[in-house]
Amino acid sequence: MSEKKKIAYFSMEIAIDPRMPTYGGGLGVLAGDVIRSFADLRIPAVGVTLLCNKGYFFQQLGPDGNQIEVPADWKPGDFMQRVEPKIKVPLGGREITVQCWRYNEVGRNESSVPVLFLDTDVGENDGEARGISAYLYGKDLRYRLMQEIVLGIGGVRMLSALGYGDMDVYHMNEGHTAFLIVELLKKYGMPIDETGLEAMREKCVFTTHTPVPAGHDVFPKEMVREALGRYLNDGEIDFLCANGDNTKLNMTLMALHFSHYVNGVAKKHAEISKSMFPGYPIDSITNGVHHVFWTSKPFRSLYDRKILGWRDDPCLMRYAINLSDEEIMGTHDECKKELIDHINRTKNAGMDYHTFTIGYARRITRYKRPTLLLRDLGRLDSLDVQVVYAGKAHPNDTDGKEEIKSIIGASRELKNVRLVFLENYDMKLAKMIISGSDLWLNTPHAPYEASGTSGMKAALNGVPSLSALDGWWLEGHIESITGWSIGERVREGDEVNDADDSEKLYSKLENEIMPKYYGEKSAWANVMKYSIGINGSFFNSHRMVQQYVVKAYGRNGSGENDLS
Repeated sequence: MSEKKKIAYFSMEIAIDPRMPTYGGGLGVLAGDVIRSFADLRIPAVGVTLLCNKGYFFQQLGPDGNQIEVPADWKPGDFMQRVEPKIKVPLGGREITVQCWRYNEVGRNESSVPVLFLDTDVGENDGEARGISAYLYGKDLRYRLMQEIVLGIGGVRMLSALGYGDMDVYHMNEGHTAFLIVELLKKYGMPIDETGLEAMREKCVFTTHTPVPAGHDVFPKEMVREALGRYLNDGEIDFLCANGDNTKLNMTLMALHFSHYVNGVAKKHAEISKSMFPGYPIDSITNGVHHVFWTSKPFRSLYDRKILGWRDDPCLMRYAINLSDEEIMGTHDECKKELIDHINRTKNAGMDYHTFTIGYARRITRYKRPTLLLRDLGRLDSLDVQVVYAGKAHPNDTDGKEEIKSIIGASRELKNVRLVFLENYDMKLAKMIISGSDLWLNTPHAPYEASGTSGMKAALNGVPSLSALDGWWLEGHIESITGWSIGERVREGDEVNDADDSEKLYSKLENEIMPKYYGEKSAWANVMKYSIGINGSFFNSHRMVQQYVVKAYGRNGSGENDLS
């Protein structure tokens, strides 16, 4: 039998431990779930990412709702082991030093996957170089370029220096990681031209995550030349830029051009990606979430008693439809009480256990339309609901910060409905909100939701979604069975109107959702069961990783994970 292929999984951010602020949002959280499933499924893999000495940021809110970003204060040595040797990375006509911290993610049956965190904060570096790994997505375009050079070139060099040997597959999780291609060509003595391209393509896999053009990194050619001029000659830089407008380096296009397999993160997203990047064969592997990690303790206990084997095989969660109404609703009540107690303790909000509670938590940015629920405050105020918001806006996203201020402002105008915005959204808080809410709200402006995963996490805990038909919800939505839609599916050329969608949102709440919650308890319990049985059993990272193994990695046979 042949051995499993060895996978190097590169991602700008990996949310592997809730206590480590090494992630900014969904990309990193998804990457962490991939690593967890690699470990559980005994896939011989190693993760490669940046350390982020000062994290993404710690969020505070001022009196008027303005977001204040504070550096995260944490000590990598509390969670990881620093490993030798250090490596050198070419940058700006000099070589900078990079050290590595290793975190071992231990899965089922004690199989483990190492995650390598690259760190430039070492004494051998000058002040600028020491700060490269400080802030995730921080500062300006040049800073981002330096980070991506350290990640891609430094990551390949670190793998070799630490003795991981030649990896069979290099999986690029978004275009931030694409400089790994250049270092691989150098490592194997291949020319940076079409000949090298053909020789190296079989080693590279690429996952694109965003249908929003601004989400794809593009660097001016002169900036690339300044950063890598002694590492790459002018002809090589010209070749890497040839797929764009020849004056810029498009990281997504470079990754597309050098990968034998490319996927979007939902079926609809693959269609959008093909239209954005015509000529490239782009498959789809819909995202999933780690079913054990994102299931609350009360529901884990319930599944352990009633669905034997669910931890190893999330497909078995389909048997949740056999749970009794009392079991599922009683378990949810435990989760809800924990959330409400936390809110009242930290916000003095006066929320109660029995009022219908809507949860909305994710990155706050305008295209996700976080204030769609707040367009008619008088109408919202007439509903017997309470609302929980959480999320961070990118430090440079002025519109996103204004959305937070609008939410805070609305909370003060409402007279009957209690609405809170919880600060410093992180994985720990996410677990509490997704399991304690009665309904999960998602309002993206279609078709800009690549996938979304928060609703998948809610489903694991029996919480149905009310969502615009975009991303994963196009695949997970069965009206009145797994949740509800806001309007119809958006077709090419359709106009998306916030006022219309807001009206549909209110109407669905008033006429279908809340009457069922308050008046048809058994029917509501069935929606909870089917959320778990249909969506929880499929939209998980075990299924996702198994699809990567078959479709992208081409692994067969068996073998032990020998990379820890």
